[in-house]
Amino acid sequence: MAATLLYQGHGSVRIVTGEGKVIYIDPFLGDGYDLPADLILMTHGHYDHTQVDLISTKNEECSVIKWSDALKDGEYQNYDFGFVSIETVEAGYNKNHNVTECVGFILTFSDGVKAYFSGDTSTTPSMAGFADKKLDYAFLCCDGVYNMDVAEASMCAKAIGAKHTIPYHMEPVKDKSGFDISVAESFDAPGKIILKPGEELVLE
Repeated sequence: MAATLLYQGHGSVRIVTGEGKVIYIDPFLGDGYDLPADLILMTHGHYDHTQVDLISTKNEECSVIKWSDALKDGEYQNYDFGFVSIETVEAGYNKNHNVTECVGFILTFSDGVKAYFSGDTSTTPSMAGFADKKLDYAFLCCDGVYNMDVAEASMCAKAIGAKHTIPYHMEPVKDKSGFDISVAESFDAPGKIILKPGEELVLE
């Protein structure tokens, strides 16, 4: 069975894999933190990506991978949990996000589907090689204040060449969603999907 992703808002997502394993990425906004966690990923240390206490319970063997674990001594770490494998990639490259303190993640599920989560970033040099990875989904931040704007994110999307690209982290947090429909609609990428907070997406 395919994994199902719940977009919780801002940069927060929850994924339930085909095996029933629960992954949270950058917990901060929205609902859906009631499922016991098997894996928690955090791209960097800003408060709007690190609210682990929102997650009600964690399974006994839950793994928590922070940016400082995923980028260790200058080396990007890879992980294999069986139900998902994780490639850590670079992120940052702007005045608000240092490349030595931020990461993105590419998740490959057991059925081979690949999804990239940019975290907070501007254009990174490694994005030029992402087309070779044949990504199925790419989630790109585009708030235009702390990170790249929607025009830059659209250019990144074309370079990355994922089957589907989803804009997220669209604005500095001014309300309880972190979502801006005007930004989402202006995002220009092949296979674009607009995912609103609270909506689910089957990753297939």
